[in-house]
Amino acid sequence: MRRSVRTLAVGAAGLLAVGLSACGGGPGNDGDTIVVGAVYDTSGVQRVVGKSMLDALNLAVDEINADGGVLGKQLTVRFYDSGGDIASYKQYAEQLALRDEPAVAFAGINGASRAAIQPIFSRAGIPYIYSELNEGGICEKNTFTTGVVPSQSLAALVPRMLNEPGKTVYIAGADYNFGHISGQWGRKFAEEAGARVVGERYIPLESSDFGSVVDEIQRLQPDLVLSFLVGANHQSFYRSFAAAGLNKTTPIASSTFGTDGETEALSAAEQENIYVAYPYIQSIESPENTEFIEAWENKYGELKSPLPDEVNSVWSGLHLWAEAVEKAGELDQGAVIEALESGIEFTGPGGRMQLDPASHNVIQNVSIGRTNGPDGYFEVIETRENVAPSFEQEVCDLISNPDLNEQFTPTS
Repeated sequence: MRRSVRTLAVGAAGLLAVGLSACGGGPGNDGDTIVVGAVYDTSGVQRVVGKSMLDALNLAVDEINADGGVLGKQLTVRFYDSGGDIASYKQYAEQLALRDEPAVAFAGINGASRAAIQPIFSRAGIPYIYSELNEGGICEKNTFTTGVVPSQSLAALVPRMLNEPGKTVYIAGADYNFGHISGQWGRKFAEEAGARVVGERYIPLESSDFGSVVDEIQRLQPDLVLSFLVGANHQSFYRSFAAAGLNKTTPIASSTFGTDGETEALSAAEQENIYVAYPYIQSIESPENTEFIEAWENKYGELKSPLPDEVNSVWSGLHLWAEAVEKAGELDQGAVIEALESGIEFTGPGGRMQLDPASHNVIQNVSIGRTNGPDGYFEVIETRENVAPSFEQEVCDLISNPDLNEQFTPTS
């Protein structure tokens, strides 16, 4: 079993490979190298989190290569920047599948990009690791999800914020499947806690005008705002919210805040009174996290803002895949999936992560944090260990029914 974390020296084997140059002794995974495919947004509205995810992938490649590689071969990354464009996501996923022939694909940020590329990798027989926090319910044999889901994050966060019945809630989300399904989860957990949803708005990713949303919140005076906003444009909500003085009276509970550069872009006042729930918060105290941060800074320089949760999901996700390949002893899709379904686990900066064989989601820790001061770091106020993806376990059994290919929602 590989060590969970080790401080690394950056070498040539870990450098990002861009384009279509030959890999080892031929395309794909011949010769002395194994291709890891990646498609993320390193430009566009989700560029901040996309860059962090790519950096995490390259850091994990460095470590694995320094530790002898996979099956005695070095890993190399073939990366494409989609710019957040769905057509480009499809184009680059096809290019990876047909020309680069990676052994595994790490790709997609928002749900629309995931839905566009998931069938491409499945048809090509390339195991797909989706490492972004998401709206949950993803169920497909070739897809493994290492990001946190609402049955883990919101199930912990919402009841804690609504600690007595009779409270009111306002929901603000991004206007695509992630925002809408997250809103369903937010409503479910709020109502189970005895609260009432008094307002609900969904805003396009390209919009940065939140005047009417803030006006409505001022008028309705909810006890809690649930935020499922996404991307650089939606940072304007937090600015407008604070400018109206609402940050002094109304807490925000969010499943996305801090993942798209908010902690760097917003002032301390604009980040006040915000609560999150993630498997990884940089202020977690553990030897694995300390070593991970040291390795990150050795490769990329001193951190200017806190790392988002996704770096743990990507980094640990590649290690899980590498462990599975070693267990399988080969790169054959069926053998690797069987190994991933064996209950394989890995301990990284966010703690223990174990793949649930039936649902292809992960059992992992979830920490509740709140914004703390001008540096944008979250204070951890509670950690729940080994939290199962309970909804996914209820609805998705890919061992008994390997042909399932569906996204389940709390209202489906």
